[in-house]
Amino acid sequence: MAGFRLPPEDSELFQPQQQTRPTPDLVSDDERSVAADSWSIKSEYGSTLDDDQRHADAAEALSSGNFRASSDYNSDKEEPDPDGITSMLGRQSYWDAAYADELANFREHGHSGEVWFGADVMDVVASWTKSLCIEISLGRMPNPGDDFKSEPVEESDKYLSGWSILDVGTGNGLLLQELAKQGFTDLTGVDYSEDAINLAQSISNRDGFSNINFLVDDVLETKLERQFRLVMDKGTLDAIGLHPDGPLKRIMYWDSVSKLVAPGGILVITSCNSTKDELIQEVLNLNQRKIDVSQEPDNSKEQEANREPPFRYLNHVRTYPTFMFGGVEGSRVATVAFLRN
Repeated sequence: MAGFRLPPEDSELFQPQQQTRPTPDLVSDDERSVAADSWSIKSEYGSTLDDDQRHADAAEALSSGNFRASSDYNSDKEEPDPDGITSMLGRQSYWDAAYADELANFREHGHSGEVWFGADVMDVVASWTKSLCIEISLGRMPNPGDDFKSEPVEESDKYLSGWSILDVGTGNGLLLQELAKQGFTDLTGVDYSEDAINLAQSISNRDGFSNINFLVDDVLETKLERQFRLVMDKGTLDAIGLHPDGPLKRIMYWDSVSKLVAPGGILVITSCNSTKDELIQEVLNLNQRKIDVSQEPDNSKEQEANREPPFRYLNHVRTYPTFMFGGVEGSRVATVAFLRN
């Protein structure tokens, strides 16, 4: 069962309700600070990815599935979606307008904006991620089936200093502030909306976190050359999936993120539209695509050497309240960690 979209101010964060998808007619101004599906292209790092090849690979992968093909991978098309699956939340134009409003509101009133999934979930994500990183730093790799319990560690900050963090679709940057409070120091946030980056930088400077680095960059066509030991996604894959070309863009997302996570690093995804099992299945699909490519007869030696699947499931948050629906147990939010092989 997929997760649910909640207004950030909803105090009954985990009360079960029927799953719904946001539609243009029902979206309020308060819902606009969902962590966006990141980024435009103003990074200073330059590109190591072939954008045309990425589009071609994603289109080829879609052609073998039951997805709707697209003739324009970068479109912000305004035609209505006949299946009602996509929404304005998947379009960059929506987020540009939303963060322009948020930035004006911050400058006038000092408001930071809303938190996607709510502050309680953000706190859980930050503290759970810290515990996971410390366990890995101590050489105690959690078993996928275990609910690992991280014991208090003296001078824990020294174990976190080696973790470089990238937050994709950072929005107002508040997740990075929470991670900084946990002891992480090498922090970068990217978003494809320039006003989101301006807002995040302004809030961080005001709150005393001027060491956080913010860049305008699109995760689907990233210009970042650097890899990160920890990549965070809180709502970005959800928003990408709501684009009219959502299935194709999700494939592009996984291909791009697999290049941003350093070998031995981890990817932590928090979603309200996908369950743990659905996210694991997407990773299995990515791994299979990579294996298929490596076995093609005209492969380069480099592709053959990289036939090992990019990710494997590592662990997930087990503390979110659950409920039963249709005989199946589920929760309204899923946070899942994947290890980069």
